[in-house]
Amino acid sequence: MKIEFRSRRDFIRTTGIAAASLPFLNILSSRALAADPDKKIGFALAGLGSLSTNQIAPALQKTKFCKLTGLVTGHPDKAARWQAQYNIPDKNVYNYDTMEKMADNPDIDVVYVVTPNALHAEHTLKAAKAGKHVLCEKPMEVSVAKCRQMIDACKKAGRQLAIGYRLHFEPNNLECVRLAREKTFGDLKIIDAEFGFKIGDPTQWRLKKDLAGGGPLMDVGIYALQATRYISGEEPVLISAIETTTDPVKFKEVEESILWQMKFPSGVVAHCSSTYKVRGIDRFTAYAEKGWFGLEPAYDYTGIHGRRSDGVPLDLPLIDQFAAEMDDFAQCILENRPTKVPGEEGLQDVKILMAIYESAKTGKAVSLV
Repeated sequence: MKIEFRSRRDFIRTTGIAAASLPFLNILSSRALAADPDKKIGFALAGLGSLSTNQIAPALQKTKFCKLTGLVTGHPDKAARWQAQYNIPDKNVYNYDTMEKMADNPDIDVVYVVTPNALHAEHTLKAAKAGKHVLCEKPMEVSVAKCRQMIDACKKAGRQLAIGYRLHFEPNNLECVRLAREKTFGDLKIIDAEFGFKIGDPTQWRLKKDLAGGGPLMDVGIYALQATRYISGEEPVLISAIETTTDPVKFKEVEESILWQMKFPSGVVAHCSSTYKVRGIDRFTAYAEKGWFGLEPAYDYTGIHGRRSDGVPLDLPLIDQFAAEMDDFAQCILENRPTKVPGEEGLQDVKILMAIYESAKTGKAVSLV
């Protein structure tokens, strides 16, 4: 199987040009923002599950350029609790069938989509039709076709689409990117990247393929994939993968564990894995000609740190990653500039995720050129 990919340099250049050319804000909204330099961007959260409850909503209280102004949920009792906690008026509360009515609500500028993976496109399209910008959790969707629908809908609406790649704003991950780009330890040769955990409740949506699109690869393996891409600065050209399952009852719809290798144009090789069966796998290490560097934990919400082969620690100040990503997106809107984590970045990951699954299914390497 072959899937056509551009180089990462061409990918970044092309998507950057495309993003810069979008009519992100119409004339009236641009004038309104310019007239109110202290304006904060209003966020509505679509999906009030654990991530919204424990990470995103608290992070919004720490932001400089954002505020929580709306809710989208299918649970009236949950909405009532959130309204009381965050002082959200009735007029700013919607369910998934009434999202398009947000078009008449100036309190909401952005819809942050935090629903199960296979619902991202549906809710993004509704938000875009309502004229709202969209920040969508990763993975962007469960198919390449749906990702493209999301990109097209936001472009048609003249609104930005960003994907929730919070580690693109995390200081220690950014420092590892700097070490790679500046070749502090020489040319990169090998990247090892792993992320997994032992999943609990067997009835949760993450174990249902029609909602999750896959197992640990879609859920947390995407972080390991992302790490190889931003550390190498390249796109993979060849992938081979295998799946393993020891509990066919619990994992009857999605993989239990998956391992994959990728080759990049420069010759860098990546060894990656993701699992729902083992605790505490959360790391990456980049090996170069003259040394190495890496993080463990690498992808957590807090506590990220690591080390280098020369003994220098990687322990830059920790930040609230969700607050950082939302503030950056708000500034992109306020300043009418493109996000560095556009829908095209999410689409690229989903293309590679599908190639990994294809290799695991067929037992053959998949060419990406």
